[in-house]
Amino acid sequence: MIGLGTWQLGADWGDVDDKEALAVLEAAAESGVTFFDTADVYGDGRSEQTIAAFLSGRPDLHVLVATKMGRRVDQIPENYVLDNFRAWNDRSRRNLGVDRVDLVQLHCPPTPVYSSDEVFDALDTLVEEERIAHYGVSVETSAEALTAIARPGVASVQIILNPFRMKPLYEVLPAARAAGVGIIARVPLASGLLSGKYTKDTVFPENDHRTYNRHGEAFDQGETFSGVDYTTGVEAAVEFAALAPQGYTPAQLALRWIVQQPGVTTVIPGARSPEQARANAAAGRLPELSEETLAAVRDLYDRRIREQVENRW
Repeated sequence: MIGLGTWQLGADWGDVDDKEALAVLEAAAESGVTFFDTADVYGDGRSEQTIAAFLSGRPDLHVLVATKMGRRVDQIPENYVLDNFRAWNDRSRRNLGVDRVDLVQLHCPPTPVYSSDEVFDALDTLVEEERIAHYGVSVETSAEALTAIARPGVASVQIILNPFRMKPLYEVLPAARAAGVGIIARVPLASGLLSGKYTKDTVFPENDHRTYNRHGEAFDQGETFSGVDYTTGVEAAVEFAALAPQGYTPAQLALRWIVQQPGVTTVIPGARSPEQARANAAAGRLPELSEETLAAVRDLYDRRIREQVENRW
């Protein structure tokens, strides 16, 4: 149930050197992780290339690699056409060192893309040409997720889901279960807020999206701290950390909460160190959370977070 998100290994989270990136992948794999999520824009291909370098030295591993495409061009629906899909896929296959990609996801495209028959016909063509095994979408909003789930060829929907972003629980997860569509939960720690490590005075590097995208300056604000105001998030995270049962870190509480939600296929926390990767993977082996803890997490969301995020995403 616990996968690995590799945005951190490419860019936008400060600096991670190649040796450390490979160590993170090794630690995740050795901890039983069998799903790596990446994208062609993470480090402009660096993340894909790092995964390829790691897996080329570990032919014994059976890891499903999912990548994403579509964010390397202007975000207009006209760019989501078959010729571009083939070009983007060629580049990802080179970066990943494979003939066929396990799963390709549209990377939070403009909303009209989800309603385009031509787009999904083009994705079907990539499957027919054996360039990709399956396709899915990564979305910003629950409404986009529901539109995508209605498409018969969509294998998966990647969506922000965590104790500070609960709206997908109401309609998206039930619809996905009914349609047999996988749910990949991303931003599971609300950009680290739910780890309980940050204070109001924490300073992030200039090249970290938690500095430069705090108000949606570079991409959707919901990708940074799940769209929660930082001060509110830090205060709520203190309350959240206090709910962690004995033997759980706050981050493991968040991950365990996600995997207990009916319909979640996998959750993809990132990691900047081998220790983080191992701790994240261990969350999937912890005992289920009690109804009392689940109710307390819901109460915190209702009191502190819901009003900030549900009307937008």
